[in-house]
Amino acid sequence: MSVRQQPKGLKPALGSMTLLVAAVIVHDKATNRVVLLQRSEHAKFAQGMWDLPVGKSEPGEPITETAVRELYEETGLTVKPESLKVAHIIHGAWGVEAPNGFLTVVFVAHEWTGEPENREPRKHAQVCWVDTDYIPEEFVDTTASALRCYLRGGLQVSLDGWK
Repeated sequence: MSVRQQPKGLKPALGSMTLLVAAVIVHDKATNRVVLLQRSEHAKFAQGMWDLPVGKSEPGEPITETAVRELYEETGLTVKPESLKVAHIIHGAWGVEAPNGFLTVVFVAHEWTGEPENREPRKHAQVCWVDTDYIPEEFVDTTASALRCYLRGGLQVSLDGWK
């Protein structure tokens, strides 16, 4: 896949852009489990809360590559970018590291290699398979909503913090 080059000489449309984020639902349909992580007491936000593997896009990085990279960095699981399917979009008005808002593309993966492990123990207390019938209540609101919508079979857009 080639990335188009940006025309030279154009100024950015905005001085501060919305943060682009990717999250991944790794869903084992055979056992009806998903991979979740629990944020540690040292996490930048949502300490002790459960979440999907999620992370910020690097400058110039396609969102599918962000998803693949963050999933591997956090859980040790490997997925191919072409196997990711869009499950949900979250548009937040602001975030802890995103005063101008964030856009999270939530992907689902049904094919992966490896077993979940906590590769960032300073950020996460644990990474594990969780039965979809027993998703923890103490879950980050935005990604919990995206996960519930996906499990109900709906592709949706969630707005968070908008008036």
